[in-house]
Amino acid sequence: MDFREETPEEKRERLRQEELKGNPMGTFSDGINRAQFGSFADLVGGLGWKGTGILIILLVIGYVIYKLVF
Repeated sequence: MDFREETPEEKRERLRQEELKGNPMGTFSDGINRAQFGSFADLVGGLGWKGTGILIILLVIGYVIYKLVF
């Protein structure tokens, strides 16, 4: 048996799975909305803190360029 501490990503996924098992129809609309519009939490969870920082920096740079041009 593995006694290591679970990572935050593993904990989030475990909690999500437990929620789906306990209330499948309550999370149905959430799933549809995430599939249609995406979810920032899922994006950040997949990128990690370095990827999230780079994404934020790129968005800020893009916004500044947009404001300068228009």
